[in-house]
Amino acid sequence: MAQQHLIALDVDGTILGYDGTLSESVRQVLGALAEAGHHLVISTGRALPGALEVVHALGLTRGFVVCSNGSVVVRLDPELPLGWEMHHVVSFDPRDALERMREALPTALFLVEDPDLHRWASGAFPMGELAEADTLDIVDFDELLTKRATRIVMREVNGTAEDFAEAVDRLGLHEVSYSVGWSNWLDIAPEGISKASGLALVEAELGVPHELSVGAGDGLNDIEMIEWVEHGIVMGQAKIDLKRLASVVTGSIDEDGLAEALVEYFDLDASLLEASGSSTTR
Repeated sequence: MAQQHLIALDVDGTILGYDGTLSESVRQVLGALAEAGHHLVISTGRALPGALEVVHALGLTRGFVVCSNGSVVVRLDPELPLGWEMHHVVSFDPRDALERMREALPTALFLVEDPDLHRWASGAFPMGELAEADTLDIVDFDELLTKRATRIVMREVNGTAEDFAEAVDRLGLHEVSYSVGWSNWLDIAPEGISKASGLALVEAELGVPHELSVGAGDGLNDIEMIEWVEHGIVMGQAKIDLKRLASVVTGSIDEDGLAEALVEYFDLDASLLEASGSSTTR
């Protein structure tokens, strides 16, 4: 068997299309890597229920999942009652950040995920934006201030991306880690927490040498991960800030870029790329 690598994989825009579809080529390539003994680690901004959708779609039963942008690390084991258990959780007091965020964008939607993985929001998010929407409780903004948070989300439905970016710049959020998403979306995690920090814990648990770490992503919340891994794969539709950090820039999600890059890097059978069809995880 070849040396076992840690393969950290972003979900939306990397494994899955933005409509939640999983191509057969990506499924087969990831299945071949798992069968060869490599450690596939889902590494996502999604909360755990949404991350588990992908875990189940790929048939993963053992290993680790890094979710909520590194604030939550879960261990998978089919012998556990739920098939998983909490391995590491980091939280913070969201009050100061939330108050500044509402001052900058009073019309935005706000979401807090607590250490029990329950999510509380100031209003309903647009349909389809939250993979696990049935776990969301709508409460007054002031109630959000009383929670402990593994992450905060700010989503401005109206306004331009430029206006949103300017508002985020005015926040001065130096004591937390944050990343701006694709569509007026801001994720905030505790200071020093990112996908990379979660993956470092997983790497230590698995005993994988760091030179055998591979990561793939497409968003600005993947910056620390791509910097951290030894071999960073960046999707073709990613922004230039992420592409600059890549070991390789592959095709877009619509071109099965993840499968293409992994086949090349691990010297897999190219016929895996010929698989057709797709399915949806939602």
